[in-house]
Amino acid sequence: MAREIRESDWKILRQLHKIALDRFCERVFSEIEGIAADQSKSPHERYVSLYKTVQSRDKEISNLFDNLKRSTALLQIAALHAHGLLENEEYMRFSEETRTVVTEFLDDND
Repeated sequence: MAREIRESDWKILRQLHKIALDRFCERVFSEIEGIAADQSKSPHERYVSLYKTVQSRDKEISNLFDNLKRSTALLQIAALHAHGLLENEEYMRFSEETRTVVTEFLDDND
């Protein structure tokens, strides 16, 4: 994507990055709690499920949150939005231009 992110949108992304990361981690904790509490499975089955979940979420967290930089900021906003990690009012803080680019990107990837 050749478009540059506006300075104001870059500042917003930097503010929301940690909030979105915390939301993602809370989702993972909830998922893990559910797996651990599932008494229909043996302790070993739950352990294996927990291990696989943590591995999977570790890759996902890396893809979503590592290497925050301007050159990929629009893609990162799109990814955070697609994963439901930005509240509507947070997402609406971005400029109309950025939201349009994110919508176009997400529409192209459907």
